[in-house]
Amino acid sequence: ILARIEAAAKAAGRTEGDVGLVAVSKQQPDTRIDAVLAAGQRVFGENRVQEAQVRWGARRAQFSDLVLRLIGPLQTNKAEDAVALFDAIDTLDRPKLAAALAGAMHKLGRRPDVLVQVNTGEEPQKGGVSPPEADALIHAARETYGLPVRGLMCIPPANEPPGPHFALLAKIAARNGLSQLSMG
Repeated sequence: ILARIEAAAKAAGRTEGDVGLVAVSKQQPDTRIDAVLAAGQRVFGENRVQEAQVRWGARRAQFSDLVLRLIGPLQTNKAEDAVALFDAIDTLDRPKLAAALAGAMHKLGRRPDVLVQVNTGEEPQKGGVSPPEADALIHAARETYGLPVRGLMCIPPANEPPGPHFALLAKIAARNGLSQLSMG
């Protein structure tokens, strides 16, 4: 997988460090997590705060270079737990959540990176801000709530080619001066 990522980065005129692999560890048994850690993977994505707390609590002490990303939806009442555990929260999709994250960051003195989730396919069953509302949420997250917004995240519709969705996300990121894109 890493060799394919490196080759794709080179083909796109990017360096190996420009592209990263997030291993989605949700619902995986400990044996698989330990095997991937032993292979050197250090960036993991989790969908649920409580599941991540159980899975990564002890492992945090073992692996100082571990990076945990919340890639699932976040309820406002779990914002403090998420800020305490994760290095990045990739699913900011509404002002109420921005306010909760800002309050938790202030309280805990921790500032995980934030990505705004954009629902590029405007699918009703998926989280994320709609593309026409993305600029306003990015602005509010930065200016009103003081969040460290680093980029954008999207999950294109499964039944459509992903390219146009990735291009739309890149366009929104460029006009907002954001450099990180997470596109699954």
